[in-house]
Amino acid sequence: MNTFNHPILGKRIEKEVSFYFNGNLLKAKKGQTIAAALMANGIKKFGVSRKLQQSRGLFCANGRCCSCFVSVDGLDHVLSCMNLVKEGMNVDSNNSDPNVRRVKSGD
Repeated sequence: MNTFNHPILGKRIEKEVSFYFNGNLLKAKKGQTIAAALMANGIKKFGVSRKLQQSRGLFCANGRCCSCFVSVDGLDHVLSCMNLVKEGMNVDSNNSDPNVRRVKSGD
């Protein structure tokens, strides 16, 4: 939800930024979290749980749970409720565990 004409703060003109979610171009207000920008664009499903394959999305909105994880510019498991959307950012659904295996040096 966006408030454009607040009764106390007055008119708010916010700059827009463009970002991608699963390859689709979306618009957001500068200063919005990734989760808020996705919700403002009508997206409620951010990914699926690995064990039960159930939809995941915004739950606590304060960084305490792991329900809103997304992948941002190739980095897995980013809390969308705690990170701001940036111009040109690539956000993808987080549908699996991150690859944490490391290649031994010299291999």
